[in-house]
Amino acid sequence: MCNTCGCGDTKFLPVEVQERLLAVNDRMAAHNRAHFARHGVLAVNLMGSPGAGKTALLEATARAAGAARRLAAITGDLETDRDALRLRAAGIPAEAITTGSACHLDADMICHALHRGAARGADTVFIENVGNLVCPAIYDLGQAAIVVALSVTEGEDKPLKYPVMFRKADLVLLTKVDLLLALPDFDRGALEEALARVMPAPRLLEVSARSGTGIAEWVAFLEARRGEAAEAAASRAVRETDQFTMRGA
Repeated sequence: MCNTCGCGDTKFLPVEVQERLLAVNDRMAAHNRAHFARHGVLAVNLMGSPGAGKTALLEATARAAGAARRLAAITGDLETDRDALRLRAAGIPAEAITTGSACHLDADMICHALHRGAARGADTVFIENVGNLVCPAIYDLGQAAIVVALSVTEGEDKPLKYPVMFRKADLVLLTKVDLLLALPDFDRGALEEALARVMPAPRLLEVSARSGTGIAEWVAFLEARRGEAAEAAASRAVRETDQFTMRGA
């Protein structure tokens, strides 16, 4: 639990204070969302436990996308910029946000990163959230898609134990599937059942950053979402042009 928001602990902060904090965050998230939409940028909030393979997934994404896409990333950790350094080495311009004692990123942090040029020239921005299955799920960052990375080593029951994050997810990536041979007791059916109980529209994709399994399908998911973002930006531009024309008539 961080020492700024209480993260749902009513003994730490009263409910009304938490609600005010989240209201402020939601207004900033709307600002971020408008920024991404105006520029036709797909923003993906990538969440998951520490060690779920989020950074490795993005490295594999860079290899698969090549020069076809202009990727950027904002990474969150309590300390160090190691993930950002790894992504830069993989060819993804990345900015690190060190949160100190905060166990999540919030919309204001993302806004400041954007004003520093974190997404300049990109068509897809990954927000690699702080490794945590609880607090990051509470905060809207202005993203167009929420993706949760869940490694095979974490077990099939995590959606039931941490339902808020999975309930909001557009896609769950089952990562490190190259390790399944060493995990004969892993029950994919139990995971699918758990997701069906908490996700309004369950969607699961198996991936391995090491072997490349599922990466093409993951990139296809991003392409589809990026197309939606581009269409929304074009539609917005037409509306703004029409409004300007009507005002000038």
